[in-house]
Amino acid sequence: MNPRSWDPAREIVVDPASPEPLYFQVARQLRAAIEDGRLPAGGRLDNEVALAARLHLSRPTLRQAIQLLVNQGLLVRKRGVGTQIVRTKVTRPLRLSSLFDDLTDLGGEPESVVLVNRVEPAGTDAAERLETPDLARVRRLKRVRSADGEPLAVMNNYLPDGLIDPADDELREQGLYQLLRSAGVRLHAAQQNVGARLATAEDAELLGEEPGAALLTMRRTTYDDSGQVVEHGWHVYRASRYSFDLSLTNSP
Repeated sequence: MNPRSWDPAREIVVDPASPEPLYFQVARQLRAAIEDGRLPAGGRLDNEVALAARLHLSRPTLRQAIQLLVNQGLLVRKRGVGTQIVRTKVTRPLRLSSLFDDLTDLGGEPESVVLVNRVEPAGTDAAERLETPDLARVRRLKRVRSADGEPLAVMNNYLPDGLIDPADDELREQGLYQLLRSAGVRLHAAQQNVGARLATAEDAELLGEEPGAALLTMRRTTYDDSGQVVEHGWHVYRASRYSFDLSLTNSP
């Protein structure tokens, strides 16, 4: 449905007597409309003054509701455009899979732009990351991964030279783990670290974010069934569009 035909005065109902804050009532109902498609991605909300007037709320209350959804990655404020609805986040489980695999499993259409695909001398950092001190050469990859035409992540990888020799077309059409498995590599385990940082100017340009925007980071070292490192990756993800999902169990 076009957001212009979505009537907030009819769709959003607030109860001043409820213990739930007014801004939270508005945010909750806006979120539901975004998630079920009544407010589709790419549409724009009315400006805050007009929307507050239609809902008979103060502008600070309406601004607080919108800011909550901005913080959750469902809305974005763009200068000259207004408040725009964005796609819901990609939630990725923490498992031994590639982003390409996970996007495909979620029904998305993963795409890649290959920025670097070359063999180069292995520096000290690459040799240490691949846990091979005498490594002479390394394959270096850098790609921008997108889903449904929207950039999600910048992905960097080191692999021991000779493990695979992918063409750019293969890297665009398949995930790295698919290519490794097709080459007979038996992936067994990985050590992974998830963190966060602010976007650099280069990150912002590649991901369509503003410099200083929040990014998720991930480093992963993957081992085959003989205990050898087969790849080391360091990636950044748009926090507004992406999250990691993990399950915790109680140890006996």
